[in-house]
Amino acid sequence: MTTYTPSESDAPAVTEEKTKTEKVAKAYANPYLAAILLGVVLFMAFFLTGSGLGASGGLNRILVFFEDLIVPGHIDRTPYLLAMAGGAKNALDSWIVFLTLGTVIGGFTSGWIHNRVKLETNRGPRVPVKVRWVMAFIGGALMGFGARYARGCTSGQALSGGAVLSVGSWAFMFAVFAGAYALAYSLRKFWN
Repeated sequence: MTTYTPSESDAPAVTEEKTKTEKVAKAYANPYLAAILLGVVLFMAFFLTGSGLGASGGLNRILVFFEDLIVPGHIDRTPYLLAMAGGAKNALDSWIVFLTLGTVIGGFTSGWIHNRVKLETNRGPRVPVKVRWVMAFIGGALMGFGARYARGCTSGQALSGGAVLSVGSWAFMFAVFAGAYALAYSLRKFWN
């Protein structure tokens, strides 16, 4: 699917001189090779930490760390938060925090090396930038709420649960894909 970006059709013609100095983005990795590498990373995560991959746990602990700086009394009164950061405990003292930070740093580094780091808003040609940002915020908020409500994120369910052949994880992922396709179809006007 192609998306409209203002730089593609609204910008004036690019001169030959400017084209020579621009770096061209490198092609994406072969999906089969990327899947094999992801499997190796997942295996190493199980081997080194005893746990699989996930993302929401690391973000949750980072937020709890800052919450503990602002309102430590609340942390000490809430059993769920107390287990992570109560008393002298540091919420950042967990392998999942380092995995999350490594994911962000690794993703940025990969984008930088392959000339894909840029600020842009992908959207349909008739969709204003503000509407696209509002929809992205709403979608991200719903995903974050769902991940905390389910006590885990889709990557943890799909990768870690699926790798150990958890029936619940496989059923969850089929439901996620079915729901995502239905929702994407109903919101297609935000891309066209």
